[in-house]
Amino acid sequence: MSIILELKDASIHQGNQVILNDVDLTLNKGDFAYLIGKTGSGKSSLLKTLYGELPLQSGFGQVADFDLTQLNKKQTPFLRRKIGIVFQDFKLLTDRNVEDNLRFVLRATGWKNKQNINLRIADVLERVGLKMKTQKMPYELSGGEQQRVVIARALLNKPELILADEPTGNLDPDTSDRIILLLREIAQKYQVAILMATHDYTILEKYPAIILRCQNGRVLNEQRLLL
Repeated sequence: MSIILELKDASIHQGNQVILNDVDLTLNKGDFAYLIGKTGSGKSSLLKTLYGELPLQSGFGQVADFDLTQLNKKQTPFLRRKIGIVFQDFKLLTDRNVEDNLRFVLRATGWKNKQNINLRIADVLERVGLKMKTQKMPYELSGGEQQRVVIARALLNKPELILADEPTGNLDPDTSDRIILLLREIAQKYQVAILMATHDYTILEKYPAIILRCQNGRVLNEQRLLL
């Protein structure tokens, strides 16, 4: 198996405060894992450490072959090209249509060839079932469609890992189910590791997977089930 994310004896800090201690976790290609825990238990701090917003100050941490303890500001953008990030509140550019939202990201991450950009946009939108929505503005889309655009955006640079922070938090139950099924399909079909923070424990029972629980300053690996 190919390890995409690995932490050993890692301490997760927010400023000078230790949020999580002695964190050991591993995700391989194609793994799907839930990150759960009460508000303030360290989920967001852990995710921010994984994509380089918070420094890893002690222990071992590696994401997509990047050593988190050695990460500097110049390296962080390159790490993030190997990570797709899905937010609860979408963070789409409201003044641009779907296609231009995705084009903006590709140009910002070094894509220059217009034909390659157009092909990549068409590919990711087809994967998420939105190939007919390229000219729609974000406000013209439903919440579920906007989240699909966000997932398409996360796929643009062919990430090895997707970090999803409460991706169904603003969606109704049926739409949430469809987003979970889409993320699980991406994990299986494209062998992308996915770590999804959620408060919705009904999803865990409907769609079993690895469960990582932040509790009392630790990360507990509760379950490792095949999809």
